[in-house]
Amino acid sequence: MNPGLTKTFTAGGAISKRRLLKLSADGTVIQATGATDAIIGVSDMSADVANIGDRVDVRLGGIAEIDVGGAITRGALITSDANGKAVAAAPAAGVNNRTAGVGFVTYANGDIGDFQLTIGSLQG
Repeated sequence: MNPGLTKTFTAGGAISKRRLLKLSADGTVIQATGATDAIIGVSDMSADVANIGDRVDVRLGGIAEIDVGGAITRGALITSDANGKAVAAAPAAGVNNRTAGVGFVTYANGDIGDFQLTIGSLQG
């Protein structure tokens, strides 16, 4: 068990479990859709999908399981792909990526990985 700081939010759209999330304009949470999104945490729920208006537990700190959307090397910072899955943060020169954490091992697309949540940003 990896307890961490968890807060309950309202879903602003369909959310899959183990996905990176951001706040929407109305204060609900929605899946992150890219490396520049202000990621706040990870959906940590028992159901596979939450629908708009549902309550969603969001892991804000600690270690969280996240669906992996591409190759991630152990120790690399992660960000979101278009589906809220973890991918390696690799911003181009002068571009900023919002980061969500770091992985403990190397992961491939389709894995479910354990990540230490550390919200931040990285400039290329």
